[in-house]
Amino acid sequence: MDILKKKVNTHAKTIDTSGFGTNPSSYGGRFINKDGSANIEKRGLTFFSRISWYHTMINMSAWKFLGLLVAFYMVVNFVFAMLYYAIGIEYLDGIDPTGSEWLKFGKAYFFSAQTFTTVGYGHISPSGFLTSALSAAEALTGLLSFAIATGLFYGRFSRPKAFVKFSHHALITPYRGGMALMIRLAPFKNTKLLDAEARTTLAMTVTGEDGIPVNKFYMLPLEIERITALSLSWTLVHPITEHSPFYGFTKEDFAAAEGEVIVYIKAFDDLFSNTVAISTSYTFDEIIYGAKFEMMYSENMDNTKTILYLDKLNTYKSVEVE
Repeated sequence: MDILKKKVNTHAKTIDTSGFGTNPSSYGGRFINKDGSANIEKRGLTFFSRISWYHTMINMSAWKFLGLLVAFYMVVNFVFAMLYYAIGIEYLDGIDPTGSEWLKFGKAYFFSAQTFTTVGYGHISPSGFLTSALSAAEALTGLLSFAIATGLFYGRFSRPKAFVKFSHHALITPYRGGMALMIRLAPFKNTKLLDAEARTTLAMTVTGEDGIPVNKFYMLPLEIERITALSLSWTLVHPITEHSPFYGFTKEDFAAAEGEVIVYIKAFDDLFSNTVAISTSYTFDEIIYGAKFEMMYSENMDNTKTILYLDKLNTYKSVEVE
């Protein structure tokens, strides 16, 4: 982050519990990614030593997870089919010895799939010690693999998760005779989140008293930091008063400086009786100056229910700033 050329409000309260260091030369890019993960790449250990496969499989997208399972299934069966073929097709009773070698290998592959899944249709059966031992080892491998896959499926479905979406941009908008930073979020699943709590922090590189650039972290007090239930959209409002680090900032200041607003949300999931958390961040180029969020919920036609329009989470309109 570049050094802020404008003097930051000295009345703003700094914090030293951000979890990040103060030396800006040791950091590259933003602190927190948009998905809430830390923008950190770990090195110094081998790949397998610094990767938790369980967490990786639990957190990856559904399409990648299913694709990886299918790829693993196909590769394992291909390896075992090669071993059966290397031992000899004649040791697989029921396979027609006539036909091309590719056809024979294909039959060995499907025998491997039946053995791996412990289906065992009985059309083909192993004969001989090596083939029988290999099929027994494959059946054990299949049982263990499906047990692991079942555990991963259960972990993915049963893991408590904060199904909350954040607006793409944060806004600087006129508010009660002054200005305010606004960020909007909303639950997008049929979950019940209670006692939702929000905390926002500003990360910025400034010039210290000795002329050396340092990372500074400022609290951004919210007008409402906790709500009883997160059922509709929630707009986080940080009033820009004389105690705010943004006090006196103009549109040009936001464009010239580089900083990052980090947002943390914590809530109680009533279904799982567990606390869930989610975070994101907004760099200064993701903050729009002079804009206001449009309403994203309203009553239905007969005024018996409130409709939350999730597709309007990111909609805003420009407003005049004096």
